[in-house]
Formats: sequence, structure tokens, C-alpha cells
Amino acid sequence: MLELDDVSKSFGNFLAVKNIKLKVNKGDLYGFLGPNGAGKTTTIKMITGLYKQSSGRIYIDGKDISNNDLTLKSKFGYIPDQPFLYDKLTGIEYLMFTGSLYGIDSKTLKSKIDELIDILKFEDWIHKRTEEYSQGMKQRITIASAFIHDPDLIIIDEPMVGLDPQSAAIVKHILVQKSQNGKAVFVSTHSLNVVEEICNKVAIIKKGELIFDDSLSALQQQINEHNPTLEKLFIELTNSDE
Repeated sequence: MLELDDVSKSFGNFLAVKNIKLKVNKGDLYGFLGPNGAGKTTTIKMITGLYKQSSGRIYIDGKDISNNDLTLKSKFGYIPDQPFLYDKLTGIEYLMFTGSLYGIDSKTLKSKIDELIDILKFEDWIHKRTEEYSQGMKQRITIASAFIHDPDLIIIDEPMVGLDPQSAAIVKHILVQKSQNGKAVFVSTHSLNVVEEICNKVAIIKKGELIFDDSLSALQQQINEHNPTLEKLFIELTNSDE
């Protein structure tokens, strides 16, 4: 569903991402881990077309994204680390606007919005302007807008930012459900517990390079007496100069 083939990104003389190769298949819930400044968000922005890669190829559903095909872009939903909303629109107006961009007919769109309101527990907030929303509620609306067109690929940068425990549990449940229904989910996160709870594949990036790319169980097999938890193993892998 998603493939990065020797993808690099430079900003002037700084090489932020170096020769990344990874593949996310349908049904995968793929955790993308790394410390601050490792290149996670840069990679996400290349996948979504917000940055153009300096070299290499990115494919979605087998097609090169560099062709700027709008039909291809409609195959993914993107949830950034910081939600951007139109403050003077209510939640429902924002979702109607987003759905119209994808050409969803009004009957289908209303049904989809009702479904998302129920799943994400918006209650009366859906009729209030988004400028009144908390960070967590803004994140919920952003998630709903990414799901509105039922994309085959879901790309998320730090999905739990600003979410209370109840909201986080709802989002994790939705992501697992999406992958079980054959969607590909690519999640960049600092939260090791999120990866342990929901992911089946894991990649770790350090200083712009992948240092691990395998199943979660393969990573857990590296836990030992020296590194008895995933957290300690992660710190060891990302701190080491080797």
C-alpha cells in the first residue's frame, strides 16, 4: 500500500532523512519510532506530499506520488501532530467542508458524519465553533476529517497529542479496527506503550536512518537482562553510536 524506496531529504547541507526503505501493507498497523529530531515528521511530510524528497521514490498503491495525482492523494487520510482547523466553523461545518473536497454526495456525507460523531463521542461539541475546542477535541475533529472519505491508507503523526485517556482509548480502538478491516495504518509516535498495544510492525529511525524494521515480536525478542523493557531497549538502540 505504501512503499519508500531509498528516500532521502536534505535541507541545504543537512541530511535529515537518508536512504529509507520500508513497506506498509494493507492490514498493517505500522509504528514509526524515533527520538526528537530523528526524521519522523520529515518522512511523514514527504509521504503526504508536503515536502518533496531529495531522492528516491514514494509509492502509494503502486503508483509514484511525484506525479501529483489528486486521485492518488484521495487514497490516504493524514492526521498531523498539530491540528489545523478553520476556527469560525463548527465541527459539523468543518466535516461537511472536508467531505465536499472529496466529492462525497450529501446523503452519504451526512451518514458518514453521523457515524463519526457516534464513534468519536462529539456530543454537543459538534455544533460549536472549533475555536472553542480543547486540544483533545481539535484532535478528534482532525481524526474524523481524515476518516471522512474512508481512505485505504491512514498516516498519523503523534495521534495521542492532547487526548485524555478516554479519547486515546477510542482512537486506539479505531486504528486497530481499521487495520483489521484491511486498511494500512502508518503511525509516527513517541509513545512506546501505543506501539506495544496496537502495532504489528515497527521501524525505528535514528539520525535520519532506519536502524530497525521488522515485526513487533521481533523487536520484543531483543529484550534481555541488560534491557528488560521495550523502553530500555529503545533508549539503548537510539543512544548508541554503533
